[in-house]
Amino acid sequence: MNCFIAGTDTGVGKTHITRILLESLRADGFDAVGYKPIVCGDRTDAELLAAASGGLDIDVVNPVWCKTPAAPWVAAQLENRKIDWQSLIDGYLKLASKHEIVLVEGVGGWEVPISASASTADLVQALHIPVALVVANRLGAINHTVLTCQAIRAREIRLCGLILNHLVDEFDTIMIANKSSIPHCAKSPLITEVIHSQDWIETDWLTDQ
Repeated sequence: MNCFIAGTDTGVGKTHITRILLESLRADGFDAVGYKPIVCGDRTDAELLAAASGGLDIDVVNPVWCKTPAAPWVAAQLENRKIDWQSLIDGYLKLASKHEIVLVEGVGGWEVPISASASTADLVQALHIPVALVVANRLGAINHTVLTCQAIRAREIRLCGLILNHLVDEFDTIMIANKSSIPHCAKSPLITEVIHSQDWIETDWLTDQ
């Protein structure tokens, strides 16, 4: 099953989760590749996905690269360019026609603007694929997760569930409580919990579909 890896915000670990998902899938014998349609700022994230996809060409994995670290619409304006919407869709379709599983990593949060009239959420609708939501396990995660899940459901997009990502080694009371409180409040199942520096992840929720 192809899937869009979304995040409740920027810096929640979408690339790390997508990378280890790809590596785990490929280790299990699946032809899985990553797609990062837009990068703003440093291109390291796309390079990691390209390497985890068996060495795919970076421009295939990441067709649109804005050098400015900002929301795509803002970055494009600052660079006096426009993002070609159709190229984002065509890049995905090309990969999907050649590979068993495509994991599409978003940029920033759910409603980050790609243009004056379209956001990441609009792109997911155009791709017609379900979503897995990466949640950084930290204070404030409940609110961000609930609002994002509500926004996903409002567009009638299938939400596979939540991936709770630990950005640091330490566990405090809030982080421990989040494991049960976030899925309950967001009314979304917990797919898995990823501890800091974990280099593998469960894939049955993708491959058993």
